[in-house]
Amino acid sequence: MKSLAISVKERQDVGKTNTRALRNQGNVPCVLYGGEKQVCFYTHENDFRKLVYTPDVFIVELNVDGEVKKAIMKDIQFHPVTDKILHIDFLEVFDDKDVTVSVPVILNGLAIGVRNGGNLMFRRRKIITRGLATNLPDAIEIDIESLNIGQFVYIKDLNVDGCEFLAPDNSVVVGVKTARAAIEDELAEAEEEEEERRAAMSQEERDKEDTDKAAEGGEETEDKKEGAEKKQESPDEGGDSPTAE
Repeated sequence: MKSLAISVKERQDVGKTNTRALRNQGNVPCVLYGGEKQVCFYTHENDFRKLVYTPDVFIVELNVDGEVKKAIMKDIQFHPVTDKILHIDFLEVFDDKDVTVSVPVILNGLAIGVRNGGNLMFRRRKIITRGLATNLPDAIEIDIESLNIGQFVYIKDLNVDGCEFLAPDNSVVVGVKTARAAIEDELAEAEEEEEERRAAMSQEERDKEDTDKAAEGGEETEDKKEGAEKKQESPDEGGDSPTAE
């Protein structure tokens, strides 16, 4: 798997005021968990461009004030309007400990079924995979040249040494169908992938995700309250009202 080195600074203050100040300066607050202790840090959003805006998966070498820790990105939050990066969660990885990541799928060739008028169904653009960091591939490549209408590639047809796919063996990765059959499968695909994503997480990760979502909602409510209070403030401060004689 590809690696990416990023130098970051550890946070001493993790309060809301400090978090907003960091974001106003173009920095992204982050958390590293999974090791002996949780580490809060930050760096400028530009340092994350190669990590975030790409389909590739990286082992990130975080240089935290001189101490290097290997990690993978587990969760990222964007601003709902500006799409600026608000927060990133990293999971520390170790050479002797399995890690779970979503590995991208790359299709090679043009299916014969598509040339004959069928519709390509690319059901899994990423596959949740578990294994040692040293065994995880950059991508899972599939040759689809020979796929005809009605033929599919399933999870059970794939194999990566030292890795386990966290999806049912009969799950479709890619196939060729008629147009009507392809449309009927779209909603089922989204629901299935979300269920698998949650199932692949540890209880600690699920609890943390739920807590982060609740905290994010609370922070938005606090921002709205603060804005409403400012609007209610009077523009006249300390002025004496004129009196008629």
